[in-house]
Amino acid sequence: MIKINTLNGNTFAQMIISGANNLYNNRKTVDELNVFPVPDGDTGTNMSLTATAMATELLKKGDTTLTKAADTMSFATLRGARGNSGVILSQFFRGISKSLKGKTECNAEELAVALKDGSDAAYKAVMKPTEGTILTVSREVATGAQLAANTNENIIDVMESAIERGNKALQKTTQMLPALRQAGVVDAGGQGWMFVLEGALSYLKSGNVVERQGEALETQTAPVKKKSQEAIKTEDIKFKYCTEFIVEKKQKGLSVSTFRDTIAPKGDCMLVIDDDEIVKVHIHTNHPGFVLEEAIKLGEMINLKIDNMKHQHKSIIDGSNEQTSENAEVKTAEVKAEKKTEKPKKAPKPKAPVELKDYGFVAVCMGKGITNILKDLGVDRVIEGGQTMNPSTDDILKAVKRVKAKTVYVFPNNKNIIMAANQAAELVEDKKIVVIPSKSVPQCISAMVEFNDKKSAEANEKAMNKAIGRVTSGQLTYAVRDTEIDGIEIKKDDILGMVEGKIVTVGKDIDDVLNRVVSQMVDEDTEFLNVYYGKEIKKPQADVMLKALETKYADDEIEVSFKKGGQPLYYYIISAE
Repeated sequence: MIKINTLNGNTFAQMIISGANNLYNNRKTVDELNVFPVPDGDTGTNMSLTATAMATELLKKGDTTLTKAADTMSFATLRGARGNSGVILSQFFRGISKSLKGKTECNAEELAVALKDGSDAAYKAVMKPTEGTILTVSREVATGAQLAANTNENIIDVMESAIERGNKALQKTTQMLPALRQAGVVDAGGQGWMFVLEGALSYLKSGNVVERQGEALETQTAPVKKKSQEAIKTEDIKFKYCTEFIVEKKQKGLSVSTFRDTIAPKGDCMLVIDDDEIVKVHIHTNHPGFVLEEAIKLGEMINLKIDNMKHQHKSIIDGSNEQTSENAEVKTAEVKAEKKTEKPKKAPKPKAPVELKDYGFVAVCMGKGITNILKDLGVDRVIEGGQTMNPSTDDILKAVKRVKAKTVYVFPNNKNIIMAANQAAELVEDKKIVVIPSKSVPQCISAMVEFNDKKSAEANEKAMNKAIGRVTSGQLTYAVRDTEIDGIEIKKDDILGMVEGKIVTVGKDIDDVLNRVVSQMVDEDTEFLNVYYGKEIKKPQADVMLKALETKYADDEIEVSFKKGGQPLYYYIISAE
């Protein structure tokens, strides 16, 4: 009988990678558990993308300590999180990583506590936790682990007990939520979490990481082809040293803006990512010593790596088998030598501050037409995404940082992206980020029309939130599977008419379903009816429907407009105000 009483950094990292790979291999199974039949940014896909981002970073680290593995896991999942399910999963891993931070190894009891901390973190991340979901399953997993760890030191036994209790809770989710009971399936997110744990246990029992089926995860950066490198001359490399490290802040919440501005003149390709307790730094520079001296002011450095890029480039061109990454002793000596021989220089002139406008906007959408409409309304950055392609926290974070404004409003335009947007907002320190919880493009458009640059940030936030509440949104799409929702029988490829995300009518003819959806959206207070036709709808067909709706509502004095949205998946997006 195999017995494992403690986990070190490498064992823990391999266990987590194995779990992530197992989830990846079963992502379609999780996707198919989604009760709602519309084409969506499915749970399995989002959870898998989040976990794979973490596994990729752990693989890059190679041999590692438990603390470093925890740091990597926390950092990667936070930025790789996609969709609500991915954000919740990232909180599991961040809670686990914080619990293990500072430890060289963990025993069964400490692992059980970490699973409990992960579950607690996920519950806190959800504004209104719902039982019968992944949250319930994670809590029961943690309880199972803690009960077993009270009497058993073998981590394998503890994990088996945790998984057994988790699977029992997963089966109960079918009866806990009406939608799951009606469809006869378990919760998709809960099943995804169990796949992660089962993959982790598989590694502990066999010593072999579950292999990812399909494209393998990269264990290192892809080798650069010699031919492409020959197009660059070694002497043309302006900044010699690729310098990377993580700083563990000496004080939580410490601002890194001064550090960022100070090192910026010393190189290029700079990336300084601030994440609560740690800072990830990457820069190409000729003065790594200067960068390190400034970094020490923030806290303690870990994962230091300095590569001589000219040496690497020459080795590739020459076909040399020399190691292109210098070892720690050589790097340390070179940095010391540089500091010793470098002549004192006058402090670099501070960079002219970038003039920031008062307000900026970031929105998520799909479709060239809708993108153009949002940009015409003043949106600075449009992130391509939505159904089937939920942007990650990092995608939103990057877009926000590119907007040169003091206050940036973010419009998720999809209920499955709101959590990722909120998570991104928490990571920005140098500007005010306001997430307007829009669930559709029409809500975003209404909010942008309401915006007044003469008002304060708070007044605009209030006005835009009020504006999205006045909009009734509808969509037409197609069913991806046979199912039954609220007594409505649905067959694959049926046309689905939805109002505020709820399926209200089903049919075979697009025009007929559009008519029925609009009828349910319009009331005596409706003044405007705006329809955005998608990629699959041709203009002549849209024109026919425009005339039909104009005639139908002429006596009600409702202004009807059709605009080319170009969005995929949705034949029509409708708004009534």
